[in-house]
Amino acid sequence: MSRSVRYASSPLLASKTPVWRSKFIVALIALGFMGLGARAAYVQVFGNAFFQRQGAVRFARTLELPANRGKILDRNGLILASSVPATSIWAIPEDVDQDAPAVRAKLEELATLLDMPLAQLHGKLADEDKTFVWIKRQLDWHVGQRIAALGIRGIYQREEYKRQYPEGEAAAHVVGFTNVEDLGQEGVELAFNDLLAGRAGSRRVIKDRLGRVVEGLGEGVPPVDGRDMQLSIDSKVQFFAYQKLRDQVAVHKARAGSVVVLDAHTGELLALANYPSYLPGQRQHLSGEQLRNRALTDVFEPGSTMKPFTIGLALETGRVRPETPIDTNPGRITITGSTISDTHNHGLLTVEGVIQKSSNVGTTKIAMQLPAREMWETFSAAGFGQKPQLRFPGVVSGRLRPYKSWRPVEQATMAYGYGLSASLLQMARSYTVFANGGRVIPATLLKTDVAAVGVPVFSERTADQVRRMLQLAAGPGGTGQKAQTLGYSVGGKSGTARKQEGRNYVSGKYRAWFVGMAPIDAPRIIVAVMIDEPGGGQFYGGAVAAPVFSEVVQQTLRMLGVAPDMAVKPHIVADAEPEPL
Repeated sequence: MSRSVRYASSPLLASKTPVWRSKFIVALIALGFMGLGARAAYVQVFGNAFFQRQGAVRFARTLELPANRGKILDRNGLILASSVPATSIWAIPEDVDQDAPAVRAKLEELATLLDMPLAQLHGKLADEDKTFVWIKRQLDWHVGQRIAALGIRGIYQREEYKRQYPEGEAAAHVVGFTNVEDLGQEGVELAFNDLLAGRAGSRRVIKDRLGRVVEGLGEGVPPVDGRDMQLSIDSKVQFFAYQKLRDQVAVHKARAGSVVVLDAHTGELLALANYPSYLPGQRQHLSGEQLRNRALTDVFEPGSTMKPFTIGLALETGRVRPETPIDTNPGRITITGSTISDTHNHGLLTVEGVIQKSSNVGTTKIAMQLPAREMWETFSAAGFGQKPQLRFPGVVSGRLRPYKSWRPVEQATMAYGYGLSASLLQMARSYTVFANGGRVIPATLLKTDVAAVGVPVFSERTADQVRRMLQLAAGPGGTGQKAQTLGYSVGGKSGTARKQEGRNYVSGKYRAWFVGMAPIDAPRIIVAVMIDEPGGGQFYGGAVAAPVFSEVVQQTLRMLGVAPDMAVKPHIVADAEPEPL
């Protein structure tokens, strides 16, 4: 029999509960709801802006939409530099399970695709920042696709652009290069970076912790692509000039060399090459020797290439005529205790003969008839001591001291190119005086079809007279006979100077160059060649630099479609007469 329980008679249930206790509990619950309501009101209404900002900081991102960098083109529209799609690899190290056997095998394959030692890859993944680390920037697009196919958790990609340079080392010093952020660092890439780079766009998005875009916020700002730049450079002339320069440097075991090809009418640079050079897309082991744009940044004493300007001033002022005799006996002259010599005694020469034989003594005797101020004004007007107005990094002005500080012996040495300095570009530009009726024209790196307006230096008559003398200097009996070329008449002047280190000239170290023009009756191009420290027993400009001039002139004029002006082959000269330093 079950025993019945009397719940109503239980002492616990029968006791009376105070009313205040229930009211207190209800009040606490109400107060809690009021607090929650107040907090909700603060978060949703009064403090909403703060929490929106905090949410944006954690999840909203502004994505930069990169602009496509403009192309660099040669004068014929051929590509010298362009941007192509690339991919950059990054990682969240804490998400990469390097201990898992499957992941280890994939990381080995990843290191192979990245062309990176496996230890270096592990080192990057062991970075102190566990949430982001760059693995490798600007990989080829197809490599990125293969990496994506590995499916390694924690390894991600970012789409970018990288530059390609089809002309390689031949045009490296003209085009330059960009860094991994696509900003110009050298050459045209640096000089015109503001135009080439364009303007990046932007887009607001929400990302998750893995960097994946979850949602877009509002309208984005589209990028503005950079402008294409068309240069005056002819890529075919550039490549040929570089090739011949490189070969000549190798033959003579020289330290370096440069060549400049200038349009004689417009001042356009058709080629500007230096050796040694580098590959713009592969700069891991780039040295300063490779990077130097010697044609623009290196200055040297121009030597005998200055003689035409001294003779031109004497002709212009009527102090001499081309046929005026100049006695160079006994092959030397003393100025205020310093002796100036020729390589040997040329005897009695005409003014034309002084240029043809490159006589230091003859040039000095003519120069001593000229006021120092007139010489300085002529040299300055021709561009010496003046920075070329060329928008390019590293362009130098050279050195031309004020005439008031010249001593007699310094005036004499400056007359044949010692005591002042200039770059190879300055030398090429200065010779436009003799190709443009006595006017020097500015050099430009951008394509133009308009003939340049020059600054007068000499009269047209004087320019023609000096040009004829330059033809003699490059012909039989001259110091630059190896500058002759098949089918085209040429004129020019060789130069050789000892290298100066500190305050002293170094024995056995020379710079050799040749500057000239062709065809001689109606010059179309100016070509300047410099070989630094030639070896093998030859160091004169007429023997070392003139052959490069010859080959570059012939090939360039053919490429430009200039008709030959000589029906017969020039005489082949076996041994050139040594020229003075």
